[in-house]
Amino acid sequence: AASRLRLSGLCFLLQILNILLFAVFARYSPESSPSHCPPQLDCSQTNQDSGFQQPRFWDVHIQVLLSFGLLVAFLGRYGPGSAAISILIVAFAIQWAVLVQGFFHFFLNGKIYVGAQSMVSADFCTAAVLISTGAVLGRVNPVQMLLLALLEVTVCTLNEYILLSLMGVRDSGRSLTVHTFGAYFGLMVSRVLYQPHQDKRKREEQQDMGHQTVFAVVGTIYLWIFWPSFTSTATVLDNAENWAALNTYFSLAASTLATFILSPVLYEESIPRMVQIQDATLAGMAVMGMAGEMLVTPFGALIAGFLAGLISPLGFRFFTPVLRSRLKIQDTCGVHNIHGLPGILGALLGTLLTLLATADTYGDRLELVFPLMAQGSRTVTDQALIQLSALPLTLLLAALGGCLTG
Repeated sequence: AASRLRLSGLCFLLQILNILLFAVFARYSPESSPSHCPPQLDCSQTNQDSGFQQPRFWDVHIQVLLSFGLLVAFLGRYGPGSAAISILIVAFAIQWAVLVQGFFHFFLNGKIYVGAQSMVSADFCTAAVLISTGAVLGRVNPVQMLLLALLEVTVCTLNEYILLSLMGVRDSGRSLTVHTFGAYFGLMVSRVLYQPHQDKRKREEQQDMGHQTVFAVVGTIYLWIFWPSFTSTATVLDNAENWAALNTYFSLAASTLATFILSPVLYEESIPRMVQIQDATLAGMAVMGMAGEMLVTPFGALIAGFLAGLISPLGFRFFTPVLRSRLKIQDTCGVHNIHGLPGILGALLGTLLTLLATADTYGDRLELVFPLMAQGSRTVTDQALIQLSALPLTLLLAALGGCLTG
């Protein structure tokens, strides 16, 4: 009874807080076109108008709300409850992210101007929180989940602001700011909350349980349908959007095939379990987050997805036991293997592709993907070093934020 009242009371307090803050600060943006964006606002986050953004916002929101809930439902003991908690986190984190991100990106004359892009950015931040919860699922109650979301949204927004606005890092599909940040934030929370006596039970609860496979099937299908929109929503217009979506599809296909190659060797099973295919799908998408809008080319996307598909089963087979036994980190859903490591690989791939970005290879598209380089205010080497330095900075902020939250 006390636990129910704590959850009820915290939900009440947080919702009242959000209502009051929205009443004081939030207003709908009067301008839907970037050509009318006030010069005082950070319009780098509002490069599409609301009419164009709305259909893709639906795709991103469906992805965040539905797919993440289904992806954790494979857990035998915590599956149904985890899906409900995912919806709770989404309901709160989107509100809080709109406010926190608004103060950084959409604040003018004492007001936060809310539009389609601010909602998409809030969905991205919420996705990072949902990734983090995968590392602590089953060991954190709903009250603690809400507190995790409260703190992580704040740190995630700070990391995003430093990387995307101050440093000018290109990470449209969020390899760093969503996948890598969310994974290592959650892993650090898990490390602080480590409880040795629960270790054996958690390993048993990660197994695919009978009919729970249905949830993994549906979740994986939704990933295939909607995640290319997730990757391309925050990118620039014109052809770069097509690059991001197509590169993601190529990466998905290669990562899935890689799982069918490696899983039977590692686990002595003729066909991988559906949860393993689900993990490979996530890994293939994470690796394309930064590089998706760049000139990967189809064969480059296939190579990247193939490597990500190999990383996931290898991580579960070799890295997860080390995390558990040596580093005392209990990773319930394996976010290190399906978000963290592929996110790092995606950041390194993005750095490499930045070095290859020239006017000869990109043509007019160079201004779309790397506007500072096209203007001559930043060299190729400078941009590549900035892309690379964003990785340790993200890991540092995720680790510090996760420790504090834990």
